[in-house]
Amino acid sequence: MNDSFKQNQLNFPRVKEAYQIKHLGAQTNLKKHGLNPNQFHLYIRVFKHDGIVELWGKNPNQNEYTLFREYDICAASGDLGPKRKQGDYQVPEGFYHIDRFNPKSKFHLSLGVNYPNASDKILSHQQKPGGDIFIHGDCQTIGCIPITNNEIKSFYVYCVEAINNGQKKIPVTFFPAKMEGDNLLFLKEINTSSKTKQLWKELEKGYQYFNEYKQLPTVSFLNNGRHLINGK
Repeated sequence: MNDSFKQNQLNFPRVKEAYQIKHLGAQTNLKKHGLNPNQFHLYIRVFKHDGIVELWGKNPNQNEYTLFREYDICAASGDLGPKRKQGDYQVPEGFYHIDRFNPKSKFHLSLGVNYPNASDKILSHQQKPGGDIFIHGDCQTIGCIPITNNEIKSFYVYCVEAINNGQKKIPVTFFPAKMEGDNLLFLKEINTSSKTKQLWKELEKGYQYFNEYKQLPTVSFLNNGRHLINGK
């Protein structure tokens, strides 16, 4: 348990308000989907083109994740394709995790993502890759993922609860789009670099593995910035 983290978060007025408004409903929703509010761990998927953030959860005694909540992305910036430079307005694409909680964000509440990751540090601008990528409230963005101030409250509560349950890192995968059906045809038609196309193939492998098994793929970062997905 990590009660000290949760208690520290509750010292901030916006987090306290979020719990007062959203905690009971969050617990009810988790139970509805067979998830124990005091044990569940969390996985987040972001789909830029589709404008959706998904929350998946599982109990420690389960192998498979369950989809229990979706949020609409309420503003967008940049184009499909990864972030590669400070000020390019791009939202990252790749395999990440939540690395910080900001209860005093100027965007109401926010959760930081570990961009640049090991791949980005190789493939992005070496001096100015950019940073400070968040999932946050307030419907404006220059490279982040915004959801409404009302919705960020429950999103934040779910993430705090997962850490309180002992989860060390909350994984987040940023996709250009749902990697299936017409979206794959659409992505193939986009005129972009070969490096971006290769990233999309790697993300597609991770997407397909998770959709088939409802388990997180094993992702290894290679020295050239590419990824091995489940050893392939």
